[in-house]
Amino acid sequence: SKFLNAYKSASSRLIKKEFPILRESLWKEHFWSRSYCLLTTGGAPIDVIKTYIENQGMKG
Repeated sequence: SKFLNAYKSASSRLIKKEFPILRESLWKEHFWSRSYCLLTTGGAPIDVIKTYIENQGMKG
């Protein structure tokens, strides 16, 4: 979680520096939400992972 928070902070600063117009659309300077998701795939093919993500929340 520390790595992801550091990554989000650094990338937010870089993106806002490169695209200053984005600041006008932000809520209180927040670029990313506080949440994150970290997944492991166990070596599954990318197509399987993509299908899994696309079907989240669908009744099956």
